[in-house]
Amino acid sequence: MVVEIITPESCLFKGEASSVTVPSVQGPFTMLQHHAAIVAILESGLVKLIDNDQQQHIFAIKGGFCEQHDDQIIICAEE
Repeated sequence: MVVEIITPESCLFKGEASSVTVPSVQGPFTMLQHHAAIVAILESGLVKLIDNDQQQHIFAIKGGFCEQHDDQIIICAEE
């Protein structure tokens, strides 16, 4: 699936991933390929991403929101 993690200042990640875990206000959850469409508010914590080469990427955020649909994830976050 295609993932883009952006902040007001820069693009932290743009590429393919096999899973993304985000810190939502209702608790952390993981999005995989073919996940149901969702929009969630994010709180401070870590975004954990596994790319298609099985490399883990971790990004600390202060909040934001994410949207997932049609195997595309956009995370708008504050660093």
